[in-house]
This record gives sequence, structure tokens and C-alpha cells, in this order.
Amino acid sequence: MKHMALLTGFALVVAASTWASPALDEPLPLVDLDGRTDLQVVVDREPGQYLGHPTTLLLEDGQTILCVYPKGHGRGPIVYKRSTDGGRSWSERLPTPANWASSQETPTIFRVVDAAGQRRVLLFSGLYPIRSALSSDDGATWSELQPVGEWGGIVAMSSVVARNDRPGHYLAFFHDDGRAFAAGGKASSTFTLYQSLSTDGGLTWGTPRAIHRDDAVHLCEPGAVRSPDGKQLALLLRENRRVRPSHILFSDDDGETWSPPRPLPAALNGDRHVARYAADGRLFISFRDVPPRGQQSPTAGDWVGWVGSYDDLVQGRPGQYRIRFKDNHHRWDCAYPGVERLPDDTFVVTTYGHWTPGEQPYILSVRFKLTDLDKLVPGR
Repeated sequence: MKHMALLTGFALVVAASTWASPALDEPLPLVDLDGRTDLQVVVDREPGQYLGHPTTLLLEDGQTILCVYPKGHGRGPIVYKRSTDGGRSWSERLPTPANWASSQETPTIFRVVDAAGQRRVLLFSGLYPIRSALSSDDGATWSELQPVGEWGGIVAMSSVVARNDRPGHYLAFFHDDGRAFAAGGKASSTFTLYQSLSTDGGLTWGTPRAIHRDDAVHLCEPGAVRSPDGKQLALLLRENRRVRPSHILFSDDDGETWSPPRPLPAALNGDRHVARYAADGRLFISFRDVPPRGQQSPTAGDWVGWVGSYDDLVQGRPGQYRIRFKDNHHRWDCAYPGVERLPDDTFVVTTYGHWTPGEQPYILSVRFKLTDLDKLVPGR
């Protein structure tokens, strides 16, 4: 699956203002689940308290899901919950180390395994410096947050992926606009995508290298997905200035080099893409619907999903259909989603949003199978 000429080493693309915005695609069929309360589970809700930006991790038993999120918009004390029945119900808030209350940004959570087979769970908290906490007992106990290096970033780490044929090797992805990479940083007009490498199962992380930099198209919040054969890695990207579509870039050598970014189909315009495969090989992606200025979407600002194939991403095709999970009663603030797939092919998607008019956002899960949603697609 070769694409355009790859960027080598530290070569960067700058000033991509000549990129053309694709024409609007033909509208995809929309499955609207907003009113399907039978599929929805409230994870956490607190009157008068903003709860937002969750990430989740499904453990190897196929039923236990860990969930972390801040009390506040992107920053604030980290709240931790667990489901032991595949997202049908959730625990009370669980104890956390004292300095988790000092989190400055959206927490993210990942499974890592070292070369000796030791499994760990890592939690990251961003800005400067990026910090991580570690659990060696599947989230029963945790360390405090500790700096991973003398560097920082925004929405860190938005994705972590294992490298092929290299046990214990992981790539982590994030972005920065100058504010957080170094102490005392200030926001600039340039957005940079970074990747950091761990070779010891996530215990330590190397100094990040820039894989793309641009001062015209602000790409950020990389969401990683591998091709079905595992040979190619793709990053789906938010465009923060809202003047261009969302973008995608590819690596055919496990992150050593990357293609220049190119626009995604209009059906995937939005923020914080998180992808998982269904058992039949189709790709499901959850995200916040944000069209670029001058384009329209009937679900703008809502929590949505996309169903298609990895080849649709490669070929720039619009996909099969879209899903609206919930109507967000705010023009944009929702949907930094966790996406898990259970052994029976049930998806458990979890995020925050302004789900009730006049109330602070809270955390909600939706459980579904694509085979059930297929039957609801208009025109079938």
C-alpha cells in the first residue's frame, strides 16, 4: 500500500497552504441513535460539575474496561472508574494517587507489554512535562504521575501503538503548538506532530521527533490505526484552524518515515478520531463532527461515528454510513471517545458531552453491534 513519496528522518513539511480542500462528498446514510436510551449507559454524572474527555482500556478478559477522565474541560483531577461487565454498569469512583489531582490535561490510558511478557497499564497526562503513571496489576493499584522526560505536549499521548516484530517497542503520538514542548513555551502559528519511541514496554520514552510541521494547516490529535494486514500505519488528524478538512498520513515502514498529509473524505471531518475493527473487517471510527468553515453537516458539533473500510481511507472514499450517537447541546464541546470491541463483536463507545440542555457535560457509554446498525441504515 504505497502512497506518495515518504518523508525521511527529520524532514518536515511546512506551509501546506496550497493543499486543495476536497469537494463535499455525496451525503452518507445516517443512523441516528440519539433517542436509543436502551443502548446508553451513564458512566458518571455530577450536578454542577463538568466531567469530560474520557479514555478507556479493555483488558484481556474481554469484559473489564478501565476509564479515566478529568473533572473539568481537559484539565483537573483525574477520575477513575471500572466496568467488569463490558460497560453495562460502572463502579463508583475508585481511589487514585494524590498527585493525579494535579493533572493539567486530558488523561489517556493504554496497555503495554515488555519483551519479557510483563503487562502494564500506562496513564499519561500532558502539557509540560508529559507525565505518566504505571499499574502492574491491571489497574488495581497505581503509581503517582512522574515526568517521562524534559519535554511536553498537547493531548499526550493521543495514540500509542506497538511496533511490528519488536517486542516491547511502542510509538506514542501527540502534538504541540509551542506552548508545552519546552519549559516556558509560548503558543505559535506552527503546529508540530511528534512521535516518541519506547523500547522497554513503556517504562521510558525517547526524546520525541517531529514527523510533520505546518504553519498554515494546523494538524493535531493524531488517531492511529493499522491496516488489516498490519503492514501500514495511518494517523487521522484534526485540523485546528477549521479552515481545511481533517487529514491523514501514512507510514509503510512502522513509523520510520511518513507520507505528506492529505485530506480525508468530508464524512470524516472532525476531532479526536479513535478507530477499531469489527469482526467482519470493517472499520469503525468515533469522533466529534466539525466541518471546516464554509461546509455544512447535519450533525455538526455532535458525537458521531463512521463505518467503512481501511481501503476507503487509502482511496479517499466516503465510506458506508455514519452514526449520530448523541445530539450535543453545545455547538462543539463533546466526544473525546474511548472505543472498545468485546469478544462478541459489541462495541462500547464512551465519551462526554452536553447531553442535557442547561446542564454540565457528563460521561455516557453506548453499546451496539454493527450488524444491528446495518439494519437501520436508511434505504436498505
